[in-house]
Amino acid sequence: MANRLADETSPYLLQHKDNPVDWYPWGPEALARARELDRPLLISIGYSSCHWCHVMERESFEDTETARYMNEHFVPVKVDREERPDVDSIYMEAVQGMTGHGGWPLTAFANPEGVPFYGGTYFPPEPREGMPSFRMVMEAVVKAWETQRDEISQAAARIRAQLGATGRIQPAGGELTRGLVEGAASKLRMATDMEHGGIGGPPKFPPASALELMLTVGETGPVEVTLDAMAAGGIHDHIGGGFARYSVDGIWLVPHFEKMLYDNALLARAYLHGYQELGHERWREVCERTLDWALREMRGDEGGFYSALDADSEGVEGKFYVWDAAEFRELAGDEVAAYYGITERGNFEGRNIPNLIGRYGQDPPAGLDEARARLYEARSKRVWPGLDDKRLASWNALMIGALADAGAALERPDYLDAARTAAEFLWNEMRDGEGRLLRTWKHGSAKIGAYLEDHAFLVEALLTLYEATFEVRWFEAARETADAMISRFADPENGGFFTTSSDHEELVPRRQDIDDHPIPSGNSAAAFGLLRLAALTGDRAYADAAESVFALFGQVAVNHPQAVAHLIRALDFHLSPVKEVALVAPAQANGLGELGRAVRARFRPRMVLAGGPEGSERPELLAGRTAVEGRPAAYVCEHFTCRMPVTEPDDLAAALAG
Repeated sequence: MANRLADETSPYLLQHKDNPVDWYPWGPEALARARELDRPLLISIGYSSCHWCHVMERESFEDTETARYMNEHFVPVKVDREERPDVDSIYMEAVQGMTGHGGWPLTAFANPEGVPFYGGTYFPPEPREGMPSFRMVMEAVVKAWETQRDEISQAAARIRAQLGATGRIQPAGGELTRGLVEGAASKLRMATDMEHGGIGGPPKFPPASALELMLTVGETGPVEVTLDAMAAGGIHDHIGGGFARYSVDGIWLVPHFEKMLYDNALLARAYLHGYQELGHERWREVCERTLDWALREMRGDEGGFYSALDADSEGVEGKFYVWDAAEFRELAGDEVAAYYGITERGNFEGRNIPNLIGRYGQDPPAGLDEARARLYEARSKRVWPGLDDKRLASWNALMIGALADAGAALERPDYLDAARTAAEFLWNEMRDGEGRLLRTWKHGSAKIGAYLEDHAFLVEALLTLYEATFEVRWFEAARETADAMISRFADPENGGFFTTSSDHEELVPRRQDIDDHPIPSGNSAAAFGLLRLAALTGDRAYADAAESVFALFGQVAVNHPQAVAHLIRALDFHLSPVKEVALVAPAQANGLGELGRAVRARFRPRMVLAGGPEGSERPELLAGRTAVEGRPAAYVCEHFTCRMPVTEPDDLAAALAG
């Protein structure tokens, strides 16, 4: 008999609907039940493509006796961290504070008000490797609940106060300068593994935001090493395109095989910008094959993008992606097999993860594309990893931005069409009847009020789509989204933005999050998007809202650049001369292609772009600009003060370089 999760839409929650555990989804019903029974909440948080979440489900949540104990002594609550990042962040911070580490599955015990007092991550069914069993942990919590209630109440009060600290942060003061930004990038350079790429030791996560920051300030050496190392490694799917979530080793060979939409959107742009800045065609290929993978395997019929592909298939991590040497050679030939490092011994549990470590950049063997197509076709006939097919607003926004950016720079109309379709889907299907953005969509309906990151990522994506297409509807949508974000998420007292809206359900604290790894935080993206909007409109209110983020978090950011690299990119944009470029076509004509090509030929992180026919009033940067003697013209401005217009692409390129 299915439990309460059967009515949910999250693939992760639905994976648990047939557990004997009497799961509740997060919400007021679970809290009310805990108060009624005077029991603690047992909150289990994970996501659909999480390997160890599957393990704990098989070992504990599908076990009848374990489930019986949970149901008798707790109110069990199951949370999809991707649907509810607000809930996840509260309990993750609490568990990290209690234990010094975190991860998923996350297991937290809380009082009926939702305040955590104990927790951990994965617990095995039997004690091993110094870890207590899950049953032992539960029994200890039950005993403490029955005999040490005062101590638990005191601990909960302390934890509540600690969790609320991020929502009470005060402006730090101190001048923020270009030197601090350059120093932060220098710290990233010094932290980079200059032999194998990446920052820090294993497990290695792709540092997309840090790479973008280093590209922005000219620290190209670490970027080159890291982009090449990731592209060569097994974390990169050489057969189908796209990247896995992280590498378990220091050389990017063995991935944790799950593929997340957000990683691939961010990495596609990192490779695109690296190509624009340094000209390596191999990076253009990685960008395109990553986006082609997303369009092929991760796009729904309505144009939105799925969230993730699981690491496991047939209950085995990575089984879908690895190869026996004989099968690979039969399909691809000996030369291609040698090129991808295929051996009889294998490099992963006796099988092979195709890679180019030590060979990346070499001339490929003849017939490589045809061989890859045969390999992909054969692999496609295997049992596929599980698909998390919910559409999340924020992650879709990241992919819209990547497709729009690459579509314009690489002149790929199919990417631009996909970006438009996804943006139309978000705008038409993921808002409620009052026009408020929603977080998640599945089976034709959207739900859960959107968070700061959903709004902030969408502002950035819509501005990128506008700059790629010059379709004013996307600028208008970006401005409307930004206005809603300021109205519903801004902290009018201390500045910055809360993670949840003013009309969101009340949680233990109302937080302001800032961590940019693995994806940008809502505050960082909000600051960057609002600065871009201010440069396009001349509206000082947008810049003021962005600067309030820097006042709160800027000093912290420059001292911890790996954690908040996207915020430092926004700070660089704020402190640098920003070129405001307006491209104007004669009335009733287009003709901006050559000028647009000149603008997009390079990575230009300190620029905004507007384009349209004479007489355009939106964005405000276009107002009053005219063509020159019937020819398309480009105006290069700073703070809305413009140089004389130019009509030749070479002259525009020179003006942008100066």
